[in-house]
Amino acid sequence: MAAAPRERSPFLGLLPLPERTAITQALRTETVGGMVLLVAALVALVWANTPWADVYERIRDFHFGVPALGLDLSVGHWAADGLLTLFFLVAGIELKRELVVGELRTPATAALPVIAAVSGMVVPAAVYALTASAGGGSTDGWAVPMATDIAFALAVLAVLSTHLPAALRAFLLTLAVVDDLGGILVIAVFFTSDLNFAALGGALAGLVVFHLLQRFRVRGWWWYAPLGLTIWALMYNGGVHATVAGVAMGLILRTTRDKDEDRSPGERTSHLLHPVSAGIAVPVFALFAAGVSVTAGSLGEVFTTPEPLGVVLGLVLGKMTGIFAGTCLAARFTRARLNPDLAWADVFALSTLAGIGFTVALLIGELAFPSSAAAEPVKAAVLLGSLTAAAVAALLLRRRNAVYRRLYEDENRDDDHDGIPDIYQTDTDTGH
Repeated sequence: MAAAPRERSPFLGLLPLPERTAITQALRTETVGGMVLLVAALVALVWANTPWADVYERIRDFHFGVPALGLDLSVGHWAADGLLTLFFLVAGIELKRELVVGELRTPATAALPVIAAVSGMVVPAAVYALTASAGGGSTDGWAVPMATDIAFALAVLAVLSTHLPAALRAFLLTLAVVDDLGGILVIAVFFTSDLNFAALGGALAGLVVFHLLQRFRVRGWWWYAPLGLTIWALMYNGGVHATVAGVAMGLILRTTRDKDEDRSPGERTSHLLHPVSAGIAVPVFALFAAGVSVTAGSLGEVFTTPEPLGVVLGLVLGKMTGIFAGTCLAARFTRARLNPDLAWADVFALSTLAGIGFTVALLIGELAFPSSAAAEPVKAAVLLGSLTAAAVAALLLRRRNAVYRRLYEDENRDDDHDGIPDIYQTDTDTGH
């Protein structure tokens, strides 16, 4: 007798309750931070295109610090190298949580979102490289359109008043987390300056101490804060972008709870720093990175110069094509069954939304094109590409908002007011 076909695993089905709770808390903070980010970017754009633009530039380029420690940086660089370290620290913690207790903890569940995310990095980079090469431009900016800005994307969803089911939001978050890891690996490997091996050795030794403190359950911020600052300073002086230190420490922090703990060290740190990262660090970086001069000539340059054109096409077409194609292929070869309440059109819309590549794209753009003259058109391309992706995604998502609203209400209904959605208290398994 022929064997029965193997049951295919669900894709974008109901999340396990603990995973849904953790993701909801993280995305709530990111959504608020995304709104602040949008305001900061708008302020930067307006300010840089007023008669007071020279004041903006003087503030951004003002230097301060401790020269004796090799830390005499401009305000813009303090925001990019310093404040964004908090962003990457939180990203590292989220990645560690996903790997240890989240959706990425088993190869079967990790395969589909990871393949989709990798495709969503490789294809935009290839689109940029092909566009720049065809136009006789520089391929140095191949990594600019690789990363998704989760805060900006969630802010767009908030403005649209969409009610995406938790599974779709979780998939978007997973894409962004893997993208962030890819972005930081690109920064660490391809955008290093004159390496100081003594300083790098000191940073590595600091990370070992950080690991030992975690291993032996040493508690108290007074141990970790000075050590973290020291690791950051040594990493910066070592010639590797200082944000790498944030990801490294995030990955080291323990995300599993001991019996006597209400929260793990990773959870406590994320709870403390996530609002600071989303509400202060990233918006301040945006304030000093998004201030580009917008004129008819500069906008025309985006579409007539190969480098910025490659960025726009990479974010809009590359992300959309890469993530959607990667998801479809991965679903086919992993035998994943799409949630019957959703359609592949929803995955396509989410793939388009992932073309919003604001924060990390701007950071990589500054690293890939150090001169202001070359960086300004690329920054303008990041802004234009992200806005275009947001606009197209808005049209696609609004068409399905009635479906999303129904699913959102179903998975949040709590008629008995016990704090647990009723959908998790049924006798039948509606998700996993």
